[in-house]
Amino acid sequence: MSQHHAFVIMVKEKYWIEYRGRHHEGKNIHAYVARGAAPPKRTRILLFYVSNPVKALSGYADFVEHKFGSPTELWKEYGHESVLKSKKDFEEFIGTVQSVSFVRFKNLHEAADPIALSNLRMLLGNGRFSRKGFYVDKDTAGKLVSLME
Repeated sequence: MSQHHAFVIMVKEKYWIEYRGRHHEGKNIHAYVARGAAPPKRTRILLFYVSNPVKALSGYADFVEHKFGSPTELWKEYGHESVLKSKKDFEEFIGTVQSVSFVRFKNLHEAADPIALSNLRMLLGNGRFSRKGFYVDKDTAGKLVSLME
C-alpha cells in the first residue's frame, strides 16, 4: 500500500467550495461522485487538486471507502454526503451512465499554503497529470501535506 498511500483527486473549484462549506458546517463525512468506475479503490489519503482557475493542491482528507454501483441505490444511501444539492442535480451530473462511484472521505483539511501547479509539477517531476487522478507514495504524500500546512 506504500505506493498507493495517497491519491490526488481532481475537483472543480465550485465543488471544492462546496466541500469546504460542508466542512465549516460541521459535516465530517463527504462523498466525491464520479461517473462509472473511478479511482481510487484503496488508499489512505486523498489530496485535492482544484482545477481552473485555482490550479493548486488545495487540501487533503482521510479516505474512508470507495462505493461503486447503481446510481439510484448509491444516491439513496450516500447522496446526502455529496455536494450535489438534489437528486435532480445528481441525475444531470451523471447523465445516462449505468453505474457511479462514490469516494467517501472524512477529516477534510484546507491547505494553509496551497501548492500551485507549477510547483507541484516540479515536486512530482510530471509535465501532465491524468484527469482521473493518480497515486503517490507515502514519502511524497508526507512532503505534500507538510508543504500545505
